[in-house]
Amino acid sequence: MKAKTQIESHLLVLVTLGLVAFGLVMVYSATSAPAALERTDPMSYLKKQCVYALIGVGLMMTASRFDYRRLRLLAPALVLTALGGCLAVLVIGTPINGAKRWIAFGPATFQPSELAKLALAVWAAAYLCKRPAPQSLRELWRPIGLLLGLFCVLILAEPDLGTAISLGLVLLAVLLISGTPPATLASGTGIAVALGLVAIWFEPYRRARLFSFIDPWKDPQGAGFQTVQALISIGSGGFLGAGLGHGVAKINYLPEAHTDMIFAVIGEELGLLGVTAVIAAYAAFAYAGLRVALACTDPFGKRLAAGIVGLVGGQAVINLAAVLGLAPLTGIPLPFISYGGSSLVVALLGVGILLNIAGRNGAAAKRALPDRSRGDGRTRRAVAGGRGGAGAARRTGDVRRVAGSHRSAARS
Repeated sequence: MKAKTQIESHLLVLVTLGLVAFGLVMVYSATSAPAALERTDPMSYLKKQCVYALIGVGLMMTASRFDYRRLRLLAPALVLTALGGCLAVLVIGTPINGAKRWIAFGPATFQPSELAKLALAVWAAAYLCKRPAPQSLRELWRPIGLLLGLFCVLILAEPDLGTAISLGLVLLAVLLISGTPPATLASGTGIAVALGLVAIWFEPYRRARLFSFIDPWKDPQGAGFQTVQALISIGSGGFLGAGLGHGVAKINYLPEAHTDMIFAVIGEELGLLGVTAVIAAYAAFAYAGLRVALACTDPFGKRLAAGIVGLVGGQAVINLAAVLGLAPLTGIPLPFISYGGSSLVVALLGVGILLNIAGRNGAAAKRALPDRSRGDGRTRRAVAGGRGGAGAARRTGDVRRVAGSHRSAARS
């Protein structure tokens, strides 16, 4: 068990750091040429992303050494902080492209909705680890559904439909591993999708995106422009791609090439080989993370690990589906790769918590192993009974020797 846990921990670290390093390369590739044409610093985005990556890796290392069980006590405070941030961004947020999603702190910006994903995972794990899993829609509605609905209302007001969907996926992962029946989850998901369609219908730009997803070529210069350009970029890459840095879609053809659409840049420059490697990396991350969740014996750790895997894996699935034209565009970045400080830092923090869960589970498994030097199969803890156990054994032997000497004297 300990060896398996170590393998999964190493896999999580290697995949995460590999994706972060690859993301830095692709951010530079996607932003350097347009910046050079505009006569600005070609390394501007790379420098900022490197700072965010260093902060995130530092938090990941710190979280991997911090006892994750303490987060159970901090769950209410985290949720209140996230709710306060999502409310504050509507009041003092900096508008970018018509959306208020970021709060500026000097040269840096922070997106509170990213913190909401991790806060919801921690709270749901803490709540469900000491209560039975919801078995019906009525049980699911209060308080889990109410809290999710409150977060979604605030985030949709920014507006940010993609993050609202990500929150649902995080909660779905926690509920699934907690034991909520699939039928109940399917019913709850159906209600959430219906409410999401209502939100889409009453927002013109979301409605246009939905129709452009159905047929992007109907309006290739309007609502379907981004999807069409992404598909052209991926299709033109072939098997090996045009070569790193040699793509042309990022030069004023593909909107948001360094954030939401960076996977299309990967497809054009690295081809099918690069696209397959990226998808395989996320699959390896999900596999290792789920193994950690399933092997964890602590109810809180098991649910939290599943929520973190849902956080990273859910975002990856949404982004990949949108870029490939399999889902409507939602504005969700590709974890560890897309440009964006808040997403990168929160994702790396989540990985650090996941590593701590894996490490403590491995330590617990090691303590429970039997001592193979004995024939009775007792654990090391039972064998190492301390001074009391050793003293008791010595006292038993002394009594037996004294009794034997008395019997010999009696016979003589």
